[in-house]
Amino acid sequence: MKQIELDARRLLCPLPVIKTQNKVAELSSGDILTVICTDPGALSDIPAWARIHGHQIVKSVEKDDEIIITVCVGA
Repeated sequence: MKQIELDARRLLCPLPVIKTQNKVAELSSGDILTVICTDPGALSDIPAWARIHGHQIVKSVEKDDEIIITVCVGA
């Protein structure tokens, strides 16, 4: 199981979702991707994308001006 971090800070919608999707395509089922972003829309956009594509949100945290979303890659 890999644990990867994706820096999507200062990117506006839809770029955090697109970068997340592209990175997940490189990973295997069970891998963990932590996305760090600053776009408030990512709080709803990334979980919605994950749900549609069979991935699971492990954790979603707002810390200072950053949003940290941890995704477990599905099959």
